[in-house]
Amino acid sequence: MSLSLTVANPFRARRAFSLIELVIVVVIIGIIGAIAIPRMSRGAAGAADSSLVADLAVMRSAIDLYKAEHGGTLPAFATFSDKLTTYTNDAGTASATKSTTYYLGPYLRELPTLKVGSNKGQSAVVATQTGTTAGWVYVEATGAISANLPSTEVDVRGVQYDAY
Repeated sequence: MSLSLTVANPFRARRAFSLIELVIVVVIIGIIGAIAIPRMSRGAAGAADSSLVADLAVMRSAIDLYKAEHGGTLPAFATFSDKLTTYTNDAGTASATKSTTYYLGPYLRELPTLKVGSNKGQSAVVATQTGTTAGWVYVEATGAISANLPSTEVDVRGVQYDAY
């Protein structure tokens, strides 16, 4: 005669989630979504603004380096692109090829395109802020460069692009 004992397992009887547990999970997912979705939707605009800041920093550094290597002389507006994207001599004359005479630069591979605003995609440079479809405004007297956008165009924080 064999005697078998069966012990009841209290954890084995419960196999499904209760309705309360499912509701709590759905509420938690909703809260996470309410926080994350607005932040992700601002990401593209914020990335373009950051790109503008980076492009301006690169161009300002190139202008400063040109000025330092050319005895304090800033690049002339008329030849701005050539002086920053090709080789130059001590006097600032540009040449497409490097030689013992033209050994300075290039400071940029190419002028970047504007990534924001109504002139998006433009890389041309103008001397004063105008309604033209140029990307940048370069002031030869001071070496300042900025985005060629009207003061009505602002970033996600409300800062004017032309004030960067």
